[in-house]
Amino acid sequence: MSTCQSSSCSSSCNSQTVDEAPSAIASVESTFSVPGMDCPSEENLIRMALGGLTGVGPMTFDLAHRQLRVVHSGEPARIAQKLTPLNLGAVLLTSERRTEGGQWKTRFSVPKMDCPSEENLIRMALADASAVAALDFDLKDRVLTVQHGGSTQELLGRLIPLNLGAQVLDSVQSDESTAPDAEGNASEARTLKLLLAINGAMFVFELIVGLIAQSTGLIADSLDMFADAAVYGLALYAVGRAAALKMKAAHIAGWLQVVLALGALLEVVRRAVVGSEPASMLMMSIGLVALIANVTCLVLIAKKRDRGAHMTASYIFSANDVIANAGVVVAGVLVAWTGSSYPDLVIGAVIALIVLSGARRILNLR
Repeated sequence: MSTCQSSSCSSSCNSQTVDEAPSAIASVESTFSVPGMDCPSEENLIRMALGGLTGVGPMTFDLAHRQLRVVHSGEPARIAQKLTPLNLGAVLLTSERRTEGGQWKTRFSVPKMDCPSEENLIRMALADASAVAALDFDLKDRVLTVQHGGSTQELLGRLIPLNLGAQVLDSVQSDESTAPDAEGNASEARTLKLLLAINGAMFVFELIVGLIAQSTGLIADSLDMFADAAVYGLALYAVGRAAALKMKAAHIAGWLQVVLALGALLEVVRRAVVGSEPASMLMMSIGLVALIANVTCLVLIAKKRDRGAHMTASYIFSANDVIANAGVVVAGVLVAWTGSSYPDLVIGAVIALIVLSGARRILNLR
C-alpha cells in the first residue's frame, strides 16, 4: 500500500471526497476507521472493492481522519468483508439505520451550476420529485442543498441528465422544518416581474435597432436580453403549474433561443461574406442604453440577494450581462476607430454562442 510519501500524493492527503454515483436506494449509514487509508490510491482501491457491491450508495472519504462513511442497504458486515482483504486495517465504528420517511438534508456538488439558467433547470427537474421541501443554491461553492423526504437516489437520477456534473456529497436526517416565506416570495416575484419587463423591452428595442444599424453585436446582445427574459419569465410561469407544463415551457423557450441564436450566427456569416457597415454611433449609444438597463437590474437584484442563493445567482447573472453590454460598446468604439466591421462580427458571434449554449442546457432537461 502507498504510504503517501510523494509530493503529489501528500498534497491530497487532507482532502475529503465523496463517491459520485450511488447505485441503489440505501437505508444504513456505517462509519469505518481505516488507518491505512491516507492517499487517493487507497481511496481508489476501496471504491473498486465496493463498486460492484449491490446496495452501496454515497461513500465519503475523510483522508485526514482516516475514516470512510458508506450509505448502504443490508448489514455492515458485508461492507467489512470487502474491506478486510485490502489490508488497510478497516474497523467498523458506528452503524445507524436511516429511518424511512422523515426529512433529509442532502447536499449535491454541481460543478457547472453558476447562473440562474442552471438553477431553474434544477428547480424544474426536481419540481415533482417526492416530498422536496426546500432548495438552497450556493453558486459560489457550486453546492445544492435539498430538504426532502423519500429517496436521495431519485433526486440524483433527475439531476444527472442535466449534464451539470451533479454528485452526492452527503445526506443526513434532518429535523428542520421549512415554513414558506409568503411575503418574501411575493417581493421576489415583484422583482422578477420588473426584471422580465426590462429585459423583454430591451430585447425588442435592441433587435430593431440592431437590424437598422447593421450590427450583429446589437442583434446578438438582444438575444442575450431574450435569454434573461426567458429565465425570469419561465420561473414566474412555472409557479404552481404541473410538471408537464413546466417542461413544455422550458423546451419552448430553449428551441426559441436556438432559432434566434442560429439566426444571429447566420447573420454574422452573411455580413462577413457580403460585407456590412455597422453604425458605430448607434452601437455605442444603444449598447450604453442596454448597459444602463442591466445595471438597473443589478441594483434591483442587489436589494434582494441577501435573501438566498437564488437571488445571489440572479445578481451574478446580471453582472455577466453588464460585461456583455460593455463588450458591445467597446466593439462600437473599435468599429469607429478602425473603420472595420470585424469587431462587431466577433462580439456578435461570441454572444450568440453564449445564448446557444444556454439553450442546449435547457433542451437537455428531461
